[in-house]
Amino acid sequence: MRFFCLTLFPEMIYGALNHSMLKRASDNGIIEINCINIRDFSKSKHRQTDDYPYGGGAGMIMMAPPVYDAYQSIKDTLAANSKVLYMTPQGKPFNQKTAEILSREKDIVILCGHYEGVDERIVEEIVTDEVSLGDFVLTGGEIGAIAVIDAVSRLIPGVLSGEESYKNESFANNLLEYPQYTRPPEFLGRKVPEVLLSGHHENIRKWRLEKSIERTRKRRPDILNAGGNYDI
Repeated sequence: MRFFCLTLFPEMIYGALNHSMLKRASDNGIIEINCINIRDFSKSKHRQTDDYPYGGGAGMIMMAPPVYDAYQSIKDTLAANSKVLYMTPQGKPFNQKTAEILSREKDIVILCGHYEGVDERIVEEIVTDEVSLGDFVLTGGEIGAIAVIDAVSRLIPGVLSGEESYKNESFANNLLEYPQYTRPPEFLGRKVPEVLLSGHHENIRKWRLEKSIERTRKRRPDILNAGGNYDI
């Protein structure tokens, strides 16, 4: 899969994603991360990409021409009907299901907004989906883009060591993940549950499912029974 980020700060994205499993996936050609610097497409002497909003108001707005030209520079290289995501608090909340859907794409373009957002004509012209990390405001869309790339990439075959690495994670099957333990078997008087030391795989499976349901009921009752299969 290829990711294309339209951004004012490419170094933020490259710096955050050039580590661990995503770096290995990139080195192995499983994913490709490309940042297109919107400033490179400014016609201004000082590479201006923002201006005051028509009608007045606080803050600055990202200008349409540099963003549009940045997108046009890659448009012909994209797969047909590629998604163009705009990271904005006004968008649809991003979740694990969204990540799963996006993981089937070949190319994804992510527009990182800044200041008070982008000229609405850009949203109307090139954006296919407006995406939000939650009900809060960030200084720019780069952090959101990093989160989306990370969440989507780890669902692509070959990025993680095995399919089970993500099948049993939180939000898989609409459940939070069960408690996890590792060595030592006792720490500060707290022991690892005996069932996990038993070697009985079916009992371990049942215990984990029960704990997932229990934890989800307590912490996120809103997602419990939202289409999951909880056959113990």
